Amino acid sequence: MAVKIRLKRLGKVRVPQYRIVVVDSRKKRDGKVLEEIGIYHPKEDPSYIKVVSDRAQYWLGVGAQPSEAVAKILRITGDWQTFRGISGTEGTLQVKPAKTAKQDIFNEALKEAGGDSSAEAVTKKSAAKKAEKKTEPKADKKADEAPAEETPAADAPAAEAPAADAAETKTDAEPSA
Repeated sequence: MAVKIRLKRLGKVRVPQYRIVVVDSRKKRDGKVLEEIGIYHPKEDPSYIKVVSDRAQYWLGVGAQPSEAVAKILRITGDWQTFRGISGTEGTLQVKPAKTAKQDIFNEALKEAGGDSSAEAVTKKSAAKKAEKKTEPKADKKADEAPAEETPAADAPAAEAPAADAAETKTDAEPSA
């Protein structure tokens, strides 16, 4: 049986993710595998590569042939150099830097601003919005209350007057008919 180490594609359209698998060469790309020995995500920056080194060494030792893509991945991780006995087995694998916590970023920015860590984070925009909200509701309440009191008193006589005119018009029209 001819054994290959190759990539098995997973993921959505335009977001490929691969598993590094050991499989019979006669099987289809995404078919049944003998063993999964790693993961490869090419769209991340830098690409995420994780290979179980001892299993890769075992399968290379028993004669499994890596595909071109897997051979490059094994060179990057240093497993190919280890298998061949070449010096420089560390490989060229790049690792994503650790993500700093938001709390640490906030505290660092606060130190630069010269404040203490118990203060509240306020940007210029949010401070301006808060100031507007504090001043506007008081003015709006006063403006809303004054016209509301005057409006019903002014509208009531005007509303009654057209109705009275219409009633007088009807009574005038009836006797002449």
